[in-house]
Amino acid sequence: MSGSILITPDELAEALSSERPPVVLDVRWRLDRPDGRPDYLGAHIPGAVYVDLDHELAEHGDDPRDGRHPLPSIAALQGSARRWGVDDGDTVVVYDDLKNLSSARAWWLLRYAGIADVRILDGSLRGWTSAGHPVQSGEVTPEPGTVTLRYGNLPVIDIDGAAGFPEHGALLDARAGERYRGETEPIDPRAGHIPGALNAPTTENVDDAGRFLPPEELRERFRAIGVPDDGAVAAYCGSGVTAAHEVAALTIAGYAAALYPGSWSQWSNHPERPAAVGAEP
Repeated sequence: MSGSILITPDELAEALSSERPPVVLDVRWRLDRPDGRPDYLGAHIPGAVYVDLDHELAEHGDDPRDGRHPLPSIAALQGSARRWGVDDGDTVVVYDDLKNLSSARAWWLLRYAGIADVRILDGSLRGWTSAGHPVQSGEVTPEPGTVTLRYGNLPVIDIDGAAGFPEHGALLDARAGERYRGETEPIDPRAGHIPGALNAPTTENVDDAGRFLPPEELRERFRAIGVPDDGAVAAYCGSGVTAAHEVAALTIAGYAAALYPGSWSQWSNHPERPAAVGAEP
């Protein structure tokens, strides 16, 4: 496998036949259909374990001021990772059927928790099947793993950090332009964006087939948006899911980006925090 955070379908097929195959995680989730298990049971990459994003990659508290997808406790994530069959030293590969917009959450969270080698299947499930590789149906229940996790291996910012970030770096809002501009807000209590944030819709990080753009194209895209070559950069979205995809794209482009996990779902639930509207930061 290459040294990238990505893995191609052919590389994954070869790795699955090796002496120590990677752990493959199916992270199918979308805002309008959060339960991806039925689709997983119908067809998934052989050996892949289903991951419930809402319940295994997020904490479910009662306070909306924490956002819609706050990070799970390290104990809860470690328990989930062991259920998925992850041992210390394993390579983990994540994918979905949504251009990796949801599986990138697992990539970021597991890297943040200390797993050194986590890959995103470039082109997601569509890329796998288009390359002629097989799928299987039904549930996969692996032998429990023994991995030990610890948070703190990637940069993060909190709500105060997000408020001050535009003063010294580029804060990217990964949502669609109409949500950034405040023209519509389908789920959170207020429309608009964090003052000073730049709009960089994460859907523009990939091509029509769902593959990430080449590093140099991503670099030029972010440079054009206003990310300096040697400056600080952080990303947020609605609830910290697709912002992880933005961080992945920034990583491919050569940036060391921070994530604001609370994102707009947290910010908009704090009425004392200002909301900017329109196309300007």
